[in-house]
Amino acid sequence: MTRALAAILLMVVPTAAAADETIRTIPTRPGVTESFVLIKPSRAPSASLILFMGGRGGLGLARGRIGPRNTNFLVRSRQAFADRGFLVAVVDVPSDRTQDALVRFRTSAEHADDVRALIAALRAEAPVPVWLVGTSMGSVSAASVAARLADGGPDGVVLTSSVMGANREMGESLQDVPLERIRVPVLVVHHRDDACPSARYAGTSWAMRRLSAAPRRELLTFSGGEAPQSDPCEPLSPHGYFGIEARVLDAIAAWITAAPR
Repeated sequence: MTRALAAILLMVVPTAAAADETIRTIPTRPGVTESFVLIKPSRAPSASLILFMGGRGGLGLARGRIGPRNTNFLVRSRQAFADRGFLVAVVDVPSDRTQDALVRFRTSAEHADDVRALIAALRAEAPVPVWLVGTSMGSVSAASVAARLADGGPDGVVLTSSVMGANREMGESLQDVPLERIRVPVLVVHHRDDACPSARYAGTSWAMRRLSAAPRRELLTFSGGEAPQSDPCEPLSPHGYFGIEARVLDAIAAWITAAPR
């Protein structure tokens, strides 16, 4: 581990440890459960957020709390979202996907059914809009669920650092999602210097065109940050808004709270 990475992990530890986090498990499909971390804000929430991390999508909640080594952009920002007045759920893989996780599963009807149950649980927790927020491969989850769920779906979607090009390892990308079926507000967030080959900034143009049915859509472009401390597709780089996290979170929070209810 590099000294810079160790410093980042030490910075993340107090935030995660201070978070008032609980692990909850709900039934979804027959014989299947879904676990998630729930973080409540200190005041009445303005909205609920379901956060989808990238990669294989597994948090390992069966082993306990989220560890400090998980530096995924959304995972490490979970308490920061709660501090901005949101009820936050960070979702794990369903109980029948512990081996393969979310690989070749994010665009499935079963994944949408699992998230539908989580949306209902959050609406029972707080009578506020529910938004899906994904990053990297997590954006494929958020977009696909929104496209599939005409009833019981989210009130809005945020897609950050989306995997838009062919991804042989994960088997899916935003190109496999019928974006034109999404009929809720969509915010697309991307770093201009994202060097992840499957998440190049140039791909945002076709994604915005395909979001034709969204009643409100916008692309927010960011630049700058700290020198990368990870590979281009990992979170301590422009792909994870390394060094400009607060600026990105402020913009996302402002966009969500400004959306009509």
